Amino acid sequence: MLRRGDTGPEVTELQLRLRQLNLYGDRIDGTYTRPVEDAVRAYQLARGILTDPLGEYGPATRKTLESETRKP
Repeated sequence: MLRRGDTGPEVTELQLRLRQLNLYGDRIDGTYTRPVEDAVRAYQLARGILTDPLGEYGPATRKTLESETRKP
């Protein structure tokens, strides 16, 4: 589970995957900021993902996002 304040390569990959879907246009810096949280929330709402907390990158969100995007 990734959430605001987390940092590292997993966050960088998340940012790059969200960018592939034109959901995230901010810096690719490996920091889970408010814009990342907002992009994850928008993605979850658009895909009807209700099992992960809104704005947090949990298992259901990860599985769906990884199936729709290519590995950066």
